[in-house]
Amino acid sequence: MARTLQQLAFEQPIYELEARLAKLEAAGDENLAAGEEIRRLRRELTDLKKKIYSQLEPWQVVQVARHPERPMTLDYIELVFDDFVELHGDRSFGDDRAIRTGFAKLGEYKVMLVGHQKGNNLKDRIACNYGCAHPEGYRKAINRMKMAAKYGLPIITFIDTPGAYPGIGAEERGQAQVIATAMFEMSRLACPVVTVVIGEGGSGGALGIGVADKVAMLEFAYYSVISPEGCAGILWKDAAYAQQAAQALKLTSKDLLRFGVVDDVIEEPIGGAHRDHHQMASRLKMYLIRAVRELTQKSPEQLVEERYEKFRRMGPFLEGPLAVGAPAETA
Repeated sequence: MARTLQQLAFEQPIYELEARLAKLEAAGDENLAAGEEIRRLRRELTDLKKKIYSQLEPWQVVQVARHPERPMTLDYIELVFDDFVELHGDRSFGDDRAIRTGFAKLGEYKVMLVGHQKGNNLKDRIACNYGCAHPEGYRKAINRMKMAAKYGLPIITFIDTPGAYPGIGAEERGQAQVIATAMFEMSRLACPVVTVVIGEGGSGGALGIGVADKVAMLEFAYYSVISPEGCAGILWKDAAYAQQAAQALKLTSKDLLRFGVVDDVIEEPIGGAHRDHHQMASRLKMYLIRAVRELTQKSPEQLVEERYEKFRRMGPFLEGPLAVGAPAETA
């Protein structure tokens, strides 16, 4: 079903064709010519979606990742998992609604679930701080992950945040330190960890729950050291250059798979996950079950060692003459 809450500029041809198709279907004309025209428009619509979404620019990918009707953590909890029991609080300061944690059932597996939640309406977004977690959110996540490791439960995390909350109160309560601690603790968890970037993956706010054995992205999610607007503000002193920043940051799933930053890309339904929550949830569930099944075959020691090596290999680069094939000098 077409959604119209927010129409992205590059999707206008899709919405126009959907409107034509809906008008023809609503007419209820059952003659042969009308039926053939409806079938032709449906084929044309499918082809148009494929064409547009196969050619998205990085900034357009960012817009899709931020789409307000894109499924979020709580949507996937409802569609993918069974018997979710939410666990609240960090045992220190409070319960941050920007990060949700709890036990859940994934097929035959009992798992610990941790994920960012932005909120589906204005009231929820304010309560969830638009997915920007405070230190207590990351402390809550750490506590639940340690609990999972204690009982040998696989951990699944969903990343969907523009970044950790940068306010004074968060800094006073140790925002940077707690994110660093979360990354360190995740690196040595003696149980399987699977992370999926389902929407936005911004900066340390994403990395705080992103150190995993398997790191995957949805096709039109993004994962970056900084938001395009933040990058533009630093480089050009003007957020209006966000489109150029998105291009430079190489933040799309295609780029990150090529660089080895993510292990897998999960294909989205035609036209993006916001157009078909159920199909996206089905694909995500199949991936998660397959990943958990693969990882549970490994020993805790093997998981920790391979996770360490995975992230140690990340990020090597060459510059200057070496980048264009000049022979390396012996140190």
